Amino acid sequence: MKFPANILEEIKKHLTREKNKIESKLASLAAQDPYSDPERLIDNAASDTEAKEESSHERMEALEKELRLSLTEIENTLERIKNNTYGKCLSCGKLIDTDRLAIKPTALYCVDCERKKEK
Repeated sequence: MKFPANILEEIKKHLTREKNKIESKLASLAAQDPYSDPERLIDNAASDTEAKEESSHERMEALEKELRLSLTEIENTLERIKNNTYGKCLSCGKLIDTDRLAIKPTALYCVDCERKKEK
């Protein structure tokens, strides 16, 4: 069984919008990262300034990592839509419940397989 084309198109539009938002956030984070400033080392005479920049950089890295993970999930989901495999559990091959997909459109596993995977 496959999803109706009109539903898949709406999911694809939603995921594409989310992808664009994430890419925008990633660009913004890169611009805010204190380590992206080539003049940074020249300006840092005080160790507290260096510590503040390092802490800020680490926070930016963590946020970037989370955003890149979400971006990868979205890109993989868009690929599954393209390949007509969207909504099928990667473990058992059964269809993932539509309520689950409504909450998390990037879900890879049905609820049962997700529970088994978490154990």
